[in-house]
Amino acid sequence: MPIPQTLKLHRRAWSMLWAVLGCLALISPAVQAESKPMEPLYVDIPEQGEVRFETTSKEDRVPERFHLDPHTFPFQCQFKRMSGPVKVYDVSFPSPVKTEVKENNTVHGHYYQPEGEGPFPACVCLHILGGGFELSEMSANALARQGIAALTIKMPYYAQRRGTGEFSGRRMISFVPEHTAAGMTQAVLDIRRAAAWLASREEVDADRLGVTGISLGGIMSALSSEAEPRFSKVAIYLGGGNLALGIWENPHPHARLFRKQWLEHGGTFESFVKIMSPVDPHTYGHLLKDRDVLMVAAKHDEILPPSTSVALWESIGKQPELVWLDAGHISAALYIFGETQRLTTFFSNWEKK
Repeated sequence: MPIPQTLKLHRRAWSMLWAVLGCLALISPAVQAESKPMEPLYVDIPEQGEVRFETTSKEDRVPERFHLDPHTFPFQCQFKRMSGPVKVYDVSFPSPVKTEVKENNTVHGHYYQPEGEGPFPACVCLHILGGGFELSEMSANALARQGIAALTIKMPYYAQRRGTGEFSGRRMISFVPEHTAAGMTQAVLDIRRAAAWLASREEVDADRLGVTGISLGGIMSALSSEAEPRFSKVAIYLGGGNLALGIWENPHPHARLFRKQWLEHGGTFESFVKIMSPVDPHTYGHLLKDRDVLMVAAKHDEILPPSTSVALWESIGKQPELVWLDAGHISAALYIFGETQRLTTFFSNWEKK
């Protein structure tokens, strides 16, 4: 899925706008939290430990490339800071995939722990393509302030996971489709471990887990929930499916450049589809028919065409609530206030399915 990764101006505009608006959105809850007279209570988290990954009765439905056998993995956790009533921790654990880029073999993230004993529902929050993490961190913070434990993670080759030397140019989403498929597969397996880590927490209700993300994070929230039966709620923001066709028909200059290079090296549309289909959420949409899914798309999306959102929605049996914002991929940030409320409301209501 060679979505352009060099959209630096778009990334800066997106990240800055969402970050500023997000800070404003969180000011009111922060003030309210600071006025609480009682000493806050939080469940202790060890600085290191082990998590047991167990499969569920639905593991036989998980696509083979995303399957994990029962196993144990270590983790490390360090208190980082307070964010109003929320405790924020640095969390890391090994990826279940070992690549030649050693930095990429450790998953890094932040855990946003709500105040109280729980048990709380919990959510994995995934970041955007450009490597700006403000949106996923803001979402996690907002969720935790509403009593939903949240864990953000860096996906393969992002931030601390970026390689050095000869591997410094390796990216999760690349102009080399094979690299993209491998990166997306690793991301799904990392997210499955993230779900297991959340489920192991004393203050978390392991039966109420979800995942959300925006843009690339939206695509990966769809794909990872298809591979992880524990995720009963999925909120997909500005994501989609049938990605190969969406990229192939995309008029964006970077999409045109990819097509030109791919064809010049002997590739075809059919060969591109063959590589990308196994990591396309559209392929496995039927696996989400028994989940509670929210989709939010942009009517004028210039990065992921609206047709990709419709394709994913249709693959899930047209069941999810599909909300259309009158915006593009970047200008959707103007809806931050309402969408933050929609997100926290969605993950607070566990009566459906």
